[in-house]
Amino acid sequence: MATVNLTTETFDETVGKDGIVLVDFWADWCGPCKRFAPIFEQSSDSKTEIVHAKVDTEAEPELGMKFGVTAIPTLMAFRDGIMVFNQAGALPGPALQQLIDAVEGLDMDEVRTKIAEAQSK
Repeated sequence: MATVNLTTETFDETVGKDGIVLVDFWADWCGPCKRFAPIFEQSSDSKTEIVHAKVDTEAEPELGMKFGVTAIPTLMAFRDGIMVFNQAGALPGPALQQLIDAVEGLDMDEVRTKIAEAQSK
């Protein structure tokens, strides 16, 4: 599956679905973003069950502000509509695969319980 471009209009619907969505916040002028792009694209080709999405921070600045993106590239991972990872910096291929393995291995019932506990405090 090729990467999909997200906009303010499509972001919530895309990341809110069941399953895993990886979101790469990037900009055309960003050298590390350009180096990460083929790694992200290769992951998209090999892990077709995962949505790989990109947000151009120049075209969609409100999404970057909404999520507090202060450095690019920033990679976020959502699972079942819940953000479970958020980190600035480009990842090498093996590290991206480790992230995917970790997100796939999450017990989402446990994640939801921890969120509920944190919100009740």
